[in-house]
Amino acid sequence: MDEAEPFIIIRRLFKAYRRGGQIVPVLNDISLEVAAGEFTALMGPSGSGKSTLLNLIAGIDKPDSGELRVGGIDITALSESELADWRARHIGFVFQFYNLMPVLTAFENVELPLLLTRLSRAQRRERVGLTLAIVGLDDRKAHYPSELSGGQQQRVAIARAVVTDPALLVADEPTGDLDRVSASEVLALLRRLNDELGTTILMVTHDVHAARSARRLVHLEKGELSTEPIQLRD
Repeated sequence: MDEAEPFIIIRRLFKAYRRGGQIVPVLNDISLEVAAGEFTALMGPSGSGKSTLLNLIAGIDKPDSGELRVGGIDITALSESELADWRARHIGFVFQFYNLMPVLTAFENVELPLLLTRLSRAQRRERVGLTLAIVGLDDRKAHYPSELSGGQQQRVAIARAVVTDPALLVADEPTGDLDRVSASEVLALLRRLNDELGTTILMVTHDVHAARSARRLVHLEKGELSTEPIQLRD
């Protein structure tokens, strides 16, 4: 990828879904650029297309037309198996409801993505330990999800998402199921990952407080982007 090229490039993206015999547009003529190391929040009312856009960028879904490049790769040209491999190597996912395996400890949940790599057991253990320390849960590594608070579970989920050192962290309403204190802790962690590690983060949220943790706000309304993204943090 050219150093001057934005990390994410979207040009005239269009996505629609079929509902009965009708075609319902969800994203219409979307164009957006995101630089490497940027922390961007996507906001908008329910049904505005936020999660759809996030899923397209993360390679979970494909657009009907338009250009979509992530890290210099045209992901619209990848097959399903190529997309799965690309996601595993380059994308970390954080969801509203954590999606942790209840029968696995925090350590084992974070280790899961590394089982698909060529790292040795010792290398995996070292990587997981370091990542849990980063999210402040080294002393909870032997606990199961049911023994952790909501905020702690989300921090485990973030650790699992970043343990492979992904190029992009995508977060879909990561504080939507948390109380204010826990949400603040999770947002502080995301800011730290962005500030100290330079992690590129794309976060969907309906919460203005959460959006203010980002450096940039992009607003979606009825499938169309605001013409001027708003700067949030310094």
